[in-house]
Formats: sequence, structure tokens, C-alpha cells
Amino acid sequence: MLEFAHQIREDFGRFMMEYRFAVDEVLTKVTILREEFRHLHRYNPIEHVTSRLKTPESILEKVARRGYAPTLPSIRANVTDIAGIRITCAFMADTYRILDALTSQHDVRVVAVKDYIAEPKPNGYKSLHAIIEVPVFLSTGAVPVIVEVQIRTIAMDFWASLEHKIFYKYDGEVPEHLAAELAAAAGAAEQLDRRMEQLHAEVHGPIDAYDAEPPSLPRLDDQLLQRLWALSLGTEGRRDS
Repeated sequence: MLEFAHQIREDFGRFMMEYRFAVDEVLTKVTILREEFRHLHRYNPIEHVTSRLKTPESILEKVARRGYAPTLPSIRANVTDIAGIRITCAFMADTYRILDALTSQHDVRVVAVKDYIAEPKPNGYKSLHAIIEVPVFLSTGAVPVIVEVQIRTIAMDFWASLEHKIFYKYDGEVPEHLAAELAAAAGAAEQLDRRMEQLHAEVHGPIDAYDAEPPSLPRLDDQLLQRLWALSLGTEGRRDS
């Protein structure tokens, strides 16, 4: 048993490092998307981004609870929520937009998507869940690592945070009257989401319209423009010849 415990501790160091790097990889992708939307589309659909990594103790407790084999390949295959990214958006339409932008990247493999916005959980929970696999490049080569991505609106995130606190307060046995109140609050949050999206569209137009707007250009003085124009003419002449 002592040898087994020593091996678990030794192996988990590198194992957790791979998941930490995978979180960094996805955070970089989200940061790039955020900057692109802000500078090129003049609209940033991402409000907040957070990340988390399960502790080794939490992972092993889940392995024991679910009856998985206590080996790293088994844990890698069965526990898909070790690394997590949460993206909070202003509007429901933004959640799908970010999901499409992230999962369409060529080095992202989509393992599973669960749309709890279109089909909420019985308690009222709403969010987009995507299990994705990204490559982590180490000195020994690329390692595919699973990351769970949650995408939700501000209202959904507020509701989920409150529900989480109540759930743990009552150790999962939420009183019936509180469960009913939470379900009603989830409905109110959805109404708020839809109303705010409608107000935004009335003021700024549909969200998709931002893609049609040209990005803001740097200010250039006339002399610099003339020099650049002359250079472009010279370049075209060389191409023609």
C-alpha cells in the first residue's frame, strides 16, 4: 500500500501539470477571441472568464465513489471535469456564438456538447457545456487533454452560483419549497435575459450586425498616406513587369 501511495503521488504531479497547461491553452484561445471581437467587430460578447482545476484529493475521491480503476489512463478516460473553463456572456445569442468560435478551431476536438439552455435541467439550471480535447505540447510530444467548458449568461451564472450554495448548505437535500423558489427564479432569469437582449437590439441593432461593420482604422496623416500610395504603385508596377 505504501508503494502504491508513493506511485500515485509521483504520477499525479505530471498528470496535473498536463491539465494545468490545458487550461492555459484554452484560456489563451478565449483571450484571442475576446481581443478579436473587441478590435475587429467592435463588440465583445465575453464578460468574464474563470478557470478551475480539481485537486488530486477531489479527483481520487470521485474515482473511488464511481468505482473507476485507480490508474491514470482510467482517470483520463472517465473523469472529464478535472480542468474547467467558465465563460460568462451578456446575452444568450453570445453563448452559442462563442461555442461555435471555440469549437470550430482545427486543434480543438469536440467530445460532447450539452445544451442546457435549450433543454434546462429539472431544477432550472441553464448553461452550455462542451467537453473538448486540446493538445498540450511537452518536450516528449503532444498530449491530448480534456477540458470542460461552460458558457452562460450573467443571469444564468448568478442563478447557478446561488443554487450551488443552497445545494451544499443542505447537503444536496434541498427543501421542496426552496427547490420551487429556485425553479421560479430560473424562469425569472430567463425572462431577464430575453428582455435585456431585446433592449440591446432596439438600441444597437441585432448582435450579428456587428460583423458587417468595418473595423476602426488608425489615423494616418496625408503625407504618410501619399508615401504609402506611391509605394503601392511601385509595388504594382514591379508585379506587372
